[in-house]
Amino acid sequence: MKYGIYYSYWEKEWTADYIGYVGKVKKLGFDILEVGCHFMLNMEDEYLLRLKAEAEAQGIVLTGGYGPDAAHNIASPDPQIVKAAFDKYEATFKKMKTAGVKKLGGGLYSYWPVDYNVPFDKKADLERAINNIRELADMAADYDIALGMEVLNRFEGYLLNICEEAVEFVDKVGRPNVKVMLDTFHMNIEEDSFGDAIRLAGDRLGHLHVGEANRRPPFAGGRIPWKEIGEALHDINYDGDVVMEPFVRMGGTVGKDIRIWHDLSNGCPEAKLDEDAAKSVKFLRELWG
Repeated sequence: MKYGIYYSYWEKEWTADYIGYVGKVKKLGFDILEVGCHFMLNMEDEYLLRLKAEAEAQGIVLTGGYGPDAAHNIASPDPQIVKAAFDKYEATFKKMKTAGVKKLGGGLYSYWPVDYNVPFDKKADLERAINNIRELADMAADYDIALGMEVLNRFEGYLLNICEEAVEFVDKVGRPNVKVMLDTFHMNIEEDSFGDAIRLAGDRLGHLHVGEANRRPPFAGGRIPWKEIGEALHDINYDGDVVMEPFVRMGGTVGKDIRIWHDLSNGCPEAKLDEDAAKSVKFLRELWG
C-alpha cells in the first residue's frame, strides 16, 4: 500500500501552493500528496508542469479530490446543469493530465454538500448518476484517469451512504476505471462494520481515506478500529492508496465547509501538525505494512 495525505490538513483556504507540499510530505514519510483538482482550473499549465516535475523528482504520487457544487451536479434533472458538469470535468481532466494526476475521487456522482432544503428523488437521481458517470468514465479513460465514487455520510449526501450502495452503483456503471471509494470518517457514522464493508467492496475498492472519528489523523488508542481495518484490507489483498484526510484547524473556507467549530489543533504551530502527521503515517505503516 502507498500512504498519502490531503494538502488541506495544513490550510484554512482551499487554494494553495501544491508544489510547496510535495517536499514536505516526502520528508514526513508519505508516498502520496492529494490535491484539489478542480482548483487546478485557475492554475496555469506552466505551474502544473512544474508540479508534475517536482512530484516525479521527489518520488511522490499525486492523487486528486473533488466535491462538485450544485451548479455542476451530474445527476441533476436539469440538462444545462449536467452539461456544465461535463464541461467542467473535461476541463479538469485536461489540467490533471498536465499535472500527471491519474485518480479523482469524491462525491462525483452528485454534488457536495447536499442542500436538504431542496427536494430530491433518490431513485431518479441514481438512475441519472449511473448513466452519466458511465459516460464520464469513458471521457476520463481518454485521459488515463480513474474515478472514485466516495461513500458519504447522511449529512453530506444521500445517494451513496453505505458501501453496499456504492458496490451496486459501480457494478451498474460497469466501467473498469470506476471504483468504490471508502472513508473511515463516513464509515464510522453509517456502517455496521468497518471490516465487513471493506470485504464487501473487495477488488472494487479503488481508494481509501482514513481519519479518526473527529477527523484527526489516525493514531493508536483512537476510536477507529485500525487493526480491524488493516486485517480487512489484507483479506481483500488491497495494495492501493491510503490517504489521510484530516481537518483540525478552525477558520477560513475549509473550516466553514467542513464544519469545524472548535479548534482540534489546539492552536498548535505547523511544526506540531507535521509531527502528528509523521507519527500517524508511521503508525499505519507499522500496523498494516
